Amino acid sequence: MKLAPLITTFALTGFLTVWDAPLKVINPALVQASAQELSVSQKISLVTKNKGQIGGGDQLRRFFFGDLEPIGIQPGGAGHVVNLYNKANNVTFSYCSTYDVVVAVKKGKITKFEPNEVK
Repeated sequence: MKLAPLITTFALTGFLTVWDAPLKVINPALVQASAQELSVSQKISLVTKNKGQIGGGDQLRRFFFGDLEPIGIQPGGAGHVVNLYNKANNVTFSYCSTYDVVVAVKKGKITKFEPNEVK
């Protein structure tokens, strides 16, 4: 058995394990915050900021898993969008599953967005 690959594996594992802690101290903005570290308003603003970008739906599901209730379907996005209501925060998200994007975000229970908001 060769010793070099084993030592390399341990060295890389140690490097990756230790790397995250100093990086957070030097510049916290360089390390992406996990869903548990963000407040609800920060999560909503991140989803709003990333609306229209592919993968935004994944972010929505990660932040609000189990808290979204479908309340309406309407034409928009690439065909139809689903309006998902978050009862705990009184926010409605309009989601296009074809491209996995959030196309609109609004405070309150909105069963139908304006057509220009969900195009």
